[in-house]
Amino acid sequence: MALQLAQKQAIVADVRSAAQAGLAAVLADYRGLTVEELTSLRSQARANGVYLRVVRNTLLKRAVAGTEYECLGPAASGPTMLAFSNDEPGAAARLLRAAAADLEALDVKAVAIGGQLFPAEDIDRLAALPSREEALAQLMAVMRAPIAKLAQALRDVPAKLVCTVAAIGEQRQSGGAA
Repeated sequence: MALQLAQKQAIVADVRSAAQAGLAAVLADYRGLTVEELTSLRSQARANGVYLRVVRNTLLKRAVAGTEYECLGPAASGPTMLAFSNDEPGAAARLLRAAAADLEALDVKAVAIGGQLFPAEDIDRLAALPSREEALAQLMAVMRAPIAKLAQALRDVPAKLVCTVAAIGEQRQSGGAA
């Protein structure tokens, strides 16, 4: 069934708004997936804050024109599924990497982040990016470490002084000269 011009314009506007808000993008070939598998993948995407859409390549190229994901144009060939990470950069990559491991028919084509196109093999690097909570925890650990070391050093000074005074007192009691 052919799409009407208004429907095409709506798809382009929808994908463009997702591209402008997205932190990272992944293109995948979905050929061979069943309706149940696609439905399951879409529900997982919604749960993980990922925009997932099957889109025609010509509409995809028009939608990403002028955005930082314009680099996806050359990789758009054949049946294309587009995933944008909305909340954290690695969400779409983690979702499609896990789905590709379970579903043999799903094939990742390309990955884009920060206006740069990467080959499908780099999906592991993008998926390895920490989530927002993990990144904040790592940042807090880095910020807390110097303060903890300073507190430990300040705590150790009086303890060492007490140990030294106690050792001198024991030495004098035992009759040794100090």
